[in-house]
Amino acid sequence: MGEQIFSRIEPSRTADDVVSQIELLILEGILRVGDRLPGERELARQFDISRPILREALKRLESRGLLVTRHGEGTFVADVIGQVFTRPIIDLIASHRKATADYLEYRREIEGIGAEFAAKRATVADKALLTQIMEAMEAAHGKDDFGEEAHLDVEFHNAIGECAHNIVLLHTLRSCYRLLADGVFYNRTLIYGFPGARELLLAQHRAIFDAVITGDAPAARKAVEAHIDFIERAMHEAERSDSWQQISRLRLTQRSSGPPHAIASQDS
Repeated sequence: MGEQIFSRIEPSRTADDVVSQIELLILEGILRVGDRLPGERELARQFDISRPILREALKRLESRGLLVTRHGEGTFVADVIGQVFTRPIIDLIASHRKATADYLEYRREIEGIGAEFAAKRATVADKALLTQIMEAMEAAHGKDDFGEEAHLDVEFHNAIGECAHNIVLLHTLRSCYRLLADGVFYNRTLIYGFPGARELLLAQHRAIFDAVITGDAPAARKAVEAHIDFIERAMHEAERSDSWQQISRLRLTQRSSGPPHAIASQDS
């Protein structure tokens, strides 16, 4: 069995102690949305408490919306991140183009700060996890696995936020990346399909990674800013190119549906 994240409760062994420990694991981003807790027996063993005390603690956490129990499946960390932006706000954001520019501007600044903190604060374990993600991203790129590469893109930025060791920054960024993963602001497929974009994006992630690993805070911030600036440019060019493609197809459809129009001429 690998190293466990839940530790023995002592000396009082009360439900309050269990609640506090699980709260901290969620707050620090160790337990993430959708993570499944161990079964009741195993969890009680790890905490070294009775099962009635554990049930009381889990019931409290569920009543507060931090955990959710699915019959026959187990207990999971609830979707606490999705509540940062309500559905009406998400719909408004998605329907107004200015929101995308504001989103990228926000990411440029906040991720820049996060990368600076990460370069200064990342532990050995943080760097090991970040290295795993970077290597997986490079492997997905080598296999032309777009879906996995896009997934790891979000995981990479989440990991940088974790390395920053700032709870508010961590959860703020996670809420932003949730909208990114759901395609609220822009279609990443367009950007990844732009000529040379995948290679440039990988190089940009590598630059951020190298700066954090070597502890170069100014370089980490600069690399993030260059990354977001590129996304902004690529998105604009990809959308313009997509618009050209649509217009060209409409022209072809219209002119293929009937005889070509003769060019009128006038007698001199």
